[in-house]
Amino acid sequence: MERNRRSLAVSVLVGVLLVSGCQDPDDRATRMNIEVVGTRPHDRTAFTQGLEIAGDTLYESTGLPVASSVRASNLTTGAVLAVAPLPVPYFGEGITLAEGTLWQLTWKDQVAIARDPNTLAERGRVSYQGEGWGLCTRSDRLVMSDGTDQLTFRDPVTFAPTGSVRLTSHHTARLNELDCAADGSIYANDWPTDTILRIDPDSGHVLATIDAADLLPANARVGTDVLNGIAQLPGTDRFLVTGKNWPTMFEVRFTAVTGSGSTERE
Repeated sequence: MERNRRSLAVSVLVGVLLVSGCQDPDDRATRMNIEVVGTRPHDRTAFTQGLEIAGDTLYESTGLPVASSVRASNLTTGAVLAVAPLPVPYFGEGITLAEGTLWQLTWKDQVAIARDPNTLAERGRVSYQGEGWGLCTRSDRLVMSDGTDQLTFRDPVTFAPTGSVRLTSHHTARLNELDCAADGSIYANDWPTDTILRIDPDSGHVLATIDAADLLPANARVGTDVLNGIAQLPGTDRFLVTGKNWPTMFEVRFTAVTGSGSTERE
């Protein structure tokens, strides 16, 4: 009888923990702030869908019907090196560089375009199922988002799916633009919010949440759309962050909030 009571008590406790969500450490993900290091101008006509940095080249993919494109510019000077419009009616989405190919997603067209990273000329196309949102390269695989709380892994040469992981919390997140950071984590814009999630792609754990609501001042938001676009500056702890039709691209560090309310660099 005592064993039955003890078992019942344990069962009730487990049930309470499951209901409260305490079984998932992601529900207590670290909160991080943004430290602005510098700013640079951003094309207000760019409906930003993806950012990628390779060496001294910044790639940017833009969306919207009849206005989607990908461009390459000098990271330091901002000089445009090449521009390639997408064929109508494709709606451009995320981009990433892998194995000498610049991959560009389309939103609902279920087509990924392979491009020459120097000229941006199209090399070929492959099809995939579902929607295309964000894309980044982590080690020997691509990581893709589709507007849900799931990430799909793909072969960097064939674009074939090789696996997937779902977030272990934040199941209402709509993962958009992705950046595969040097430390192995992934930073993802949670559309249409001003929140960036830092994710462990091996487990699906949300390691941290970043509030970017104050990044673009209210008086500069007229005519703009949501936060979208994140890319780590190679060899540094800094990232470029911008949004759709934003006038500014921000160079930032992500800082962990301490118990005293101060911040520490991540």
